[in-house]
Amino acid sequence: MITKTDLDKLNSQNSKIKYGFAKELLKIGSEKPEQLYEHFDYWAELMTSDNNILKWTAIDIMGYLSAVDTENRVDVLMQDLIKHLHGGVLITCNHSIFALGLIYQNKPNLKEKILKELIAISQDKFETDECKNIAIGKVLEAIKPFVADIKNSKPVMTFIENATKSERNSTRKRAEQLLKKIEK
Repeated sequence: MITKTDLDKLNSQNSKIKYGFAKELLKIGSEKPEQLYEHFDYWAELMTSDNNILKWTAIDIMGYLSAVDTENRVDVLMQDLIKHLHGGVLITCNHSIFALGLIYQNKPNLKEKILKELIAISQDKFETDECKNIAIGKVLEAIKPFVADIKNSKPVMTFIENATKSERNSTRKRAEQLLKKIEK
């Protein structure tokens, strides 16, 4: 069980302690998210941290918490996650894509909204076109497990087809592979 004393490690001046514990929290989140749920408000607050690593940790934890969120508290934070998704900062965006992919799996009531926001990334401004292409590739990875949901969605199919023209090799290949998977 994670205690308030444990959480104080995230405020440590020693980066090995701080980031080592953040890494440990992500492992706990992926394996036993119920151990982190009682500190939900803390993770929500940490999503706005000036410390990017802690912010990214909190975003990922929100995705994990969606698996045990019987109180629908993650639903309330969707706008914050979407703001991070469309903020134009690649790494923050990628963590949001990861979290939203988990939420998509765990919260059927949010599927439509999440898909709409994920594919809207193609309209976002990033520092470079390469950053945008990387983010699009991350979205393709996130939606890959949901073939049954996406194959009949014209906007999602258009997003995937457009990604097959990406200048980034890995993004283009992901799009091509996803189209093949859908056509099976």
